[in-house]
Amino acid sequence: MLRTQKRGMGYIAVVVDDYDRAIEYYTDKLGFTLVEDTPQPGKRWVVVTPNPLSDCHILLARASNERQKDFIGDQCGGRVFLFLQTDDFWRDYNAMKEKGVHFCEEPRQEEYGTVVVFEDIYGNRWDLYQNN
Repeated sequence: MLRTQKRGMGYIAVVVDDYDRAIEYYTDKLGFTLVEDTPQPGKRWVVVTPNPLSDCHILLARASNERQKDFIGDQCGGRVFLFLQTDDFWRDYNAMKEKGVHFCEEPRQEEYGTVVVFEDIYGNRWDLYQNN
């Protein structure tokens, strides 16, 4: 008998300095949905997503020690860390720009689609992109 498995990314942790500040940025500036905010001993389980129907979410993880604080905003050594795919590049680009999201460059056309690099509130670099 052939068994099939469904595997995928469930959560990606982004280290933040403050839960409420991060929630505000991701929901107000990027248009994400707050999926969960559950208190736990000494921390909170805070989950946001660009699409509630997606299986992949971002866990906003508050730094709990100095070593973790050092990685806030630099989780990928200055490279693009996360990739936000959209079905309407210009709609999302213009909405984010209007809300004060910092873009590192002008949008550009690549062979795979339209893309622009932006930084989140902490300096993590993202691609906003739409495939052709």
